Amino acid sequence: MKKEKILIFIPAYNVDSKITKVLSKIPKIVFKKYNSKILIIEDNSKDKTLFTIKKLLKKKNYKKFVTLISNKTNKGYGGVQKIAYNYAIKKKYKYVIMLHGDNQYPAYKILSLIKPLCSDKYDAVFGSRMINSIDALKGGMPLYKFLGNKILTLFQNLVLSSNLSEFHSGYRSYKVASLQKIKYKNNTNDFHFDTEIIIQFLKKDFSIKEIPMPTHYGDEFSHLRSIPYGLNIVRVTLLSRFK
Repeated sequence: MKKEKILIFIPAYNVDSKITKVLSKIPKIVFKKYNSKILIIEDNSKDKTLFTIKKLLKKKNYKKFVTLISNKTNKGYGGVQKIAYNYAIKKKYKYVIMLHGDNQYPAYKILSLIKPLCSDKYDAVFGSRMINSIDALKGGMPLYKFLGNKILTLFQNLVLSSNLSEFHSGYRSYKVASLQKIKYKNNTNDFHFDTEIIIQFLKKDFSIKEIPMPTHYGDEFSHLRSIPYGLNIVRVTLLSRFK
Protein backbone atom coordinates (compact mmCIF):
# COMPACT_ATOMS: atom_id res chain seq x y z
CA MET A 1 0.00 0.00 0.00
CA LYS A 2 1.27 3.44 -0.95
CA LYS A 3 2.14 5.58 2.05
CA GLU A 4 0.59 9.04 2.38
CA LYS A 5 3.07 11.82 1.59
CA ILE A 6 3.24 14.13 4.61
CA LEU A 7 5.28 17.27 5.25
CA ILE A 8 5.98 18.29 8.84
CA PHE A 9 6.81 21.97 8.73
CA ILE A 10 8.68 23.59 11.64
CA PRO A 11 8.95 27.40 11.78
CA ALA A 12 12.14 28.21 13.68
CA TYR A 13 12.91 31.69 14.99
CA ASN A 14 15.14 32.15 18.03
CA VAL A 15 14.56 28.57 19.24
CA ASP A 16 18.18 27.61 19.82
CA SER A 17 17.42 26.01 23.19
CA LYS A 18 14.20 24.27 22.04
CA ILE A 19 14.58 22.87 18.53
CA THR A 20 16.59 19.78 19.49
CA LYS A 21 13.92 18.71 21.99
CA VAL A 22 11.12 19.29 19.46
CA LEU A 23 12.77 17.10 16.83
CA SER A 24 13.61 14.35 19.33
CA LYS A 25 9.95 14.13 20.43
CA ILE A 26 8.48 13.46 16.99
CA PRO A 27 7.49 9.75 17.15
CA LYS A 28 9.53 7.49 14.87
CA ILE A 29 6.33 5.72 13.79
CA VAL A 30 5.42 8.88 11.85
CA PHE A 31 8.22 8.03 9.42
CA LYS A 32 7.54 4.29 9.36
CA LYS A 33 3.80 4.52 8.82
CA TYR A 34 3.78 7.49 6.44
CA ASN A 35 6.05 8.91 3.76
CA SER A 36 6.97 11.80 6.04
CA LYS A 37 9.62 14.48 5.74
CA ILE A 38 10.48 17.47 7.91
CA LEU A 39 10.94 20.99 6.55
CA ILE A 40 12.55 23.46 8.94
CA ILE A 41 12.34 27.10 7.95
CA GLU A 42 14.86 29.12 9.94
CA ASP A 43 13.68 32.73 9.83
CA ASN A 44 16.90 34.74 10.22
CA SER A 45 17.15 34.20 13.99
CA LYS A 46 19.19 36.47 16.21
CA ASP A 47 20.47 33.59 18.36
CA LYS A 48 22.28 30.36 17.40
CA THR A 49 19.21 28.58 15.99
CA LEU A 50 20.71 28.16 12.52
CA PHE A 51 24.01 26.84 13.92
CA THR A 52 22.14 24.34 16.13
CA ILE A 53 19.99 23.07 13.25
CA LYS A 54 22.99 22.64 10.94
CA LYS A 55 24.77 20.71 13.68
CA LEU A 56 21.75 18.44 14.09
CA LEU A 57 21.54 17.78 10.35
CA LYS A 58 25.03 16.27 10.38
CA LYS A 59 23.63 13.37 12.38
CA LYS A 60 22.52 10.33 10.37
CA ASN A 61 19.10 10.03 11.98
CA TYR A 62 18.14 13.54 10.86
CA LYS A 63 19.98 13.87 7.55
CA LYS A 64 17.60 11.52 5.72
CA PHE A 65 14.35 13.13 6.83
CA VAL A 66 15.04 16.85 7.27
CA THR A 67 15.31 19.70 4.77
CA LEU A 68 16.42 23.15 5.92
CA ILE A 69 15.47 26.48 4.37
CA SER A 70 17.32 29.44 5.90
CA ASN A 71 15.84 32.85 5.19
CA LYS A 72 18.35 35.64 4.51
CA THR A 73 15.84 38.16 5.86
CA ASN A 74 13.09 37.68 8.42
CA LYS A 75 9.82 36.78 6.66
CA GLY A 76 7.57 36.69 9.73
CA TYR A 77 5.25 34.01 11.06
CA GLY A 78 2.83 34.24 8.14
CA GLY A 79 5.67 34.62 5.65
CA VAL A 80 7.31 31.33 6.61
CA GLN A 81 3.97 29.55 6.33
CA LYS A 82 3.61 30.81 2.77
CA ILE A 83 7.05 29.40 1.96
CA ALA A 84 6.13 26.05 3.53
CA TYR A 85 2.79 25.72 1.73
CA ASN A 86 4.37 26.70 -1.59
CA TYR A 87 6.97 23.99 -0.96
CA ALA A 88 4.30 21.39 -0.09
CA ILE A 89 2.40 22.14 -3.30
CA LYS A 90 5.53 22.12 -5.47
CA LYS A 91 6.77 18.82 -3.99
CA LYS A 92 3.29 17.26 -4.27
CA TYR A 93 2.71 16.48 -0.61
CA LYS A 94 -0.81 15.42 0.30
CA TYR A 95 -0.82 16.84 3.83
CA VAL A 96 1.19 19.44 5.72
CA ILE A 97 1.45 19.77 9.50
CA MET A 98 2.80 22.85 11.28
CA LEU A 99 4.72 22.07 14.47
CA HIS A 100 6.21 25.08 16.27
CA GLY A 101 9.91 24.98 17.00
CA ASP A 102 9.60 26.46 20.50
CA ASN A 103 8.28 23.26 22.15
CA GLN A 104 5.01 24.91 23.21
CA TYR A 105 2.96 22.22 21.45
CA PRO A 106 3.61 18.51 22.12
CA ALA A 107 5.46 16.95 19.20
CA TYR A 108 4.63 13.47 20.51
CA LYS A 109 0.94 14.14 19.73
CA ILE A 110 1.52 14.71 16.04
CA LEU A 111 -0.16 11.41 15.07
CA SER A 112 -3.38 12.79 16.53
CA LEU A 113 -3.30 15.47 13.84
CA ILE A 114 -2.35 13.12 11.03
CA LYS A 115 -4.90 10.33 11.54
CA PRO A 116 -8.12 12.35 11.11
CA LEU A 117 -6.68 14.13 8.07
CA CYS A 118 -5.80 10.83 6.41
CA SER A 119 -9.42 9.72 6.72
CA ASP A 120 -10.01 12.24 3.90
CA LYS A 121 -13.07 13.64 5.71
CA TYR A 122 -11.43 16.92 6.67
CA ASP A 123 -9.64 19.81 5.00
CA ALA A 124 -7.85 20.76 8.22
CA VAL A 125 -7.28 19.40 11.72
CA PHE A 126 -6.44 21.78 14.57
CA GLY A 127 -5.08 20.95 17.99
CA SER A 128 -7.24 23.01 20.34
CA ARG A 129 -6.14 23.98 23.83
CA MET A 130 -9.65 25.22 24.63
CA ILE A 131 -11.76 22.07 24.23
CA ASN A 132 -10.58 21.21 27.73
CA SER A 133 -9.70 24.81 28.53
CA ILE A 134 -8.78 24.26 32.18
CA ASP A 135 -5.85 22.18 30.94
CA ALA A 136 -4.45 25.27 29.20
CA LEU A 137 -4.18 27.01 32.56
CA LYS A 138 -2.69 23.89 34.12
CA GLY A 139 -0.14 23.90 31.29
CA GLY A 140 0.97 27.36 32.31
CA MET A 141 -0.95 29.56 29.86
CA PRO A 142 -0.93 33.07 31.38
CA LEU A 143 -4.36 34.19 32.54
CA TYR A 144 -4.38 37.26 30.27
CA LYS A 145 -3.71 35.03 27.24
CA PHE A 146 -6.36 32.57 28.35
CA LEU A 147 -9.01 35.28 28.72
CA GLY A 148 -7.92 37.01 25.51
CA ASN A 149 -8.17 33.72 23.62
CA LYS A 150 -11.65 33.04 24.99
CA ILE A 151 -12.96 36.54 24.27
CA LEU A 152 -11.52 36.76 20.76
CA THR A 153 -12.78 33.30 19.85
CA LEU A 154 -16.28 34.14 21.10
CA PHE A 155 -16.25 37.35 19.05
CA GLN A 156 -15.00 35.56 15.93
CA ASN A 157 -17.58 32.79 16.21
CA LEU A 158 -20.34 35.40 16.47
CA VAL A 159 -19.13 37.39 13.47
CA LEU A 160 -18.29 34.39 11.29
CA SER A 161 -21.24 32.17 12.33
CA SER A 162 -18.75 29.45 13.24
CA ASN A 163 -18.40 27.15 16.23
CA LEU A 164 -14.70 26.67 16.87
CA SER A 165 -13.38 26.20 20.39
CA GLU A 166 -10.22 28.16 19.48
CA PHE A 167 -9.02 30.33 16.59
CA HIS A 168 -5.52 30.83 17.98
CA SER A 169 -3.76 27.48 18.18
CA GLY A 170 -0.70 27.11 15.99
CA TYR A 171 -0.76 23.30 16.00
CA ARG A 172 -2.42 22.60 12.66
CA SER A 173 -2.56 20.24 9.71
CA TYR A 174 -3.98 20.90 6.26
CA LYS A 175 -4.89 19.00 3.14
CA VAL A 176 -2.57 20.48 0.52
CA ALA A 177 -5.25 20.31 -2.18
CA SER A 178 -7.43 22.55 0.00
CA LEU A 179 -4.62 25.08 0.47
CA GLN A 180 -4.38 25.29 -3.32
CA LYS A 181 -7.99 26.50 -3.47
CA ILE A 182 -7.49 29.58 -1.27
CA LYS A 183 -5.42 32.75 -1.73
CA TYR A 184 -3.14 32.29 1.27
CA LYS A 185 -0.35 34.15 -0.56
CA ASN A 186 -2.39 37.35 -0.14
CA ASN A 187 -2.50 36.95 3.63
CA THR A 188 -0.43 38.88 6.14
CA ASN A 189 3.13 37.91 7.06
CA ASP A 190 2.25 38.60 10.70
CA PHE A 191 0.74 36.38 13.40
CA HIS A 192 -2.89 36.91 12.36
CA PHE A 193 -2.14 34.84 9.24
CA ASP A 194 -3.64 31.94 11.21
CA THR A 195 -6.99 33.72 11.54
CA GLU A 196 -7.00 34.76 7.88
CA ILE A 197 -6.54 31.18 6.74
CA ILE A 198 -9.40 30.00 8.99
CA ILE A 199 -11.64 32.69 7.50
CA GLN A 200 -10.69 31.51 4.00
CA PHE A 201 -11.51 27.91 4.91
CA LEU A 202 -14.85 28.90 6.43
CA LYS A 203 -15.81 30.89 3.33
CA LYS A 204 -15.12 27.81 1.21
CA ASP A 205 -17.20 25.65 3.59
CA PHE A 206 -14.15 23.48 4.17
CA SER A 207 -14.35 20.96 6.99
CA ILE A 208 -12.24 21.74 10.07
CA LYS A 209 -11.87 19.18 12.86
CA GLU A 210 -10.63 20.18 16.30
CA ILE A 211 -9.01 17.75 18.70
CA PRO A 212 -8.04 18.45 22.32
CA MET A 213 -4.37 19.28 22.69
CA PRO A 214 -2.32 19.98 25.82
CA THR A 215 0.05 22.90 25.79
CA HIS A 216 3.16 23.79 27.72
CA TYR A 217 4.33 27.26 28.65
CA GLY A 218 7.87 27.11 29.93
CA ASP A 219 10.63 29.72 29.76
CA GLU A 220 10.16 30.45 26.06
CA PHE A 221 9.82 34.07 24.95
CA SER A 222 6.76 34.87 22.88
CA HIS A 223 7.30 37.16 19.89
CA LEU A 224 3.56 37.79 19.67
CA ARG A 225 2.50 41.18 21.06
CA SER A 226 -0.96 40.67 22.51
CA ILE A 227 -2.60 44.07 21.96
CA PRO A 228 -1.58 44.59 18.29
CA TYR A 229 -2.43 40.94 17.65
CA GLY A 230 -5.90 41.30 19.18
CA LEU A 231 -6.62 44.48 17.22
CA ASN A 232 -5.54 42.81 13.98
CA ILE A 233 -7.80 39.83 14.73
CA VAL A 234 -10.81 42.11 15.29
CA ARG A 235 -10.01 44.08 12.13
CA VAL A 236 -9.60 41.14 9.72
CA THR A 237 -12.60 39.33 11.21
CA LEU A 238 -14.88 42.34 10.70
CA LEU A 239 -13.49 43.07 7.22
CA SER A 240 -14.19 39.47 6.18
CA ARG A 241 -17.91 40.24 6.35
CA PHE A 242 -17.51 42.64 3.44
CA LYS A 243 -15.37 40.49 1.14
